Amino acid sequence: MKQHLIVLDLDGTLLTDQKVISEKTKKTLAKAMEQGHQVMIATGRPYRSSEPYYKELGLKTPIVNFNGAFVHHPTDNSWGRFHTPIGLETVHEVVESMHDFNFHNIVAEVLDDVYVHHHDEKLMDIFRFGNPYITTGDLRNYLKVDPTSMLIHAPYERVGEIHDHLNQVHAEVIDHRRWGAPWHVIEIVKSGLSKAVGLDQVSKSLGISKENIIAFGDEDNDLEMIDFAGVGVAMGNAISPLKNIANEITLSNNEDGIAELLIDRLKLK
Repeated sequence: MKQHLIVLDLDGTLLTDQKVISEKTKKTLAKAMEQGHQVMIATGRPYRSSEPYYKELGLKTPIVNFNGAFVHHPTDNSWGRFHTPIGLETVHEVVESMHDFNFHNIVAEVLDDVYVHHHDEKLMDIFRFGNPYITTGDLRNYLKVDPTSMLIHAPYERVGEIHDHLNQVHAEVIDHRRWGAPWHVIEIVKSGLSKAVGLDQVSKSLGISKENIIAFGDEDNDLEMIDFAGVGVAMGNAISPLKNIANEITLSNNEDGIAELLIDRLKLK
């Protein structure tokens, strides 16, 4: 069988709802690697909060973080380091415009540094994983470098109008995605970026053609990746738009959906 590249989203896909990798899925991925297939992670998370899973699986491939805004190889510095942040001027314009809306908070991440507009312990707990340096205060004053990504946390009933505003005013310079419940968050990266952009880069470096890519996802930040892959797989718990474009639908993240599909597709025993 030809070498395949197996691409894994983390939350809602590789990870169960308890944020762990099941033993069956871990063993199946190990078996796939033993048989010569490559396994990689493509996530919206920063590297600091995906590193434990990268190490748990024993990966030796590049990784896509921040939905394509940061692509690098954790075990091979010579592979390259591709960081594509949002322009600071654009960030300040977005922050300024958000004060016309009812929002809870805005977070900017510069790789592993975190900037939080309003002090909020509950929100900050999400970003403390990996012990980043956290700065609290008005981003227009404290953020001095181009950030990798931004997050706007808003009341559920306001997310739609903020989404529309970003489409109308900033569509040429940024792309944005909505997080799933329970956090009503809009995540922003530089325009043109997606997991598919990072995946294309990685697959070419590994010499694996598009038709031999099997990618798994569940949310709207996986849409381009699922569409790009030769075999795009939606988890059983995935959103409907993802299921509509996927080549395959497997079981949910709590039912070893990844393992079940790979055992069948790659003849793993």
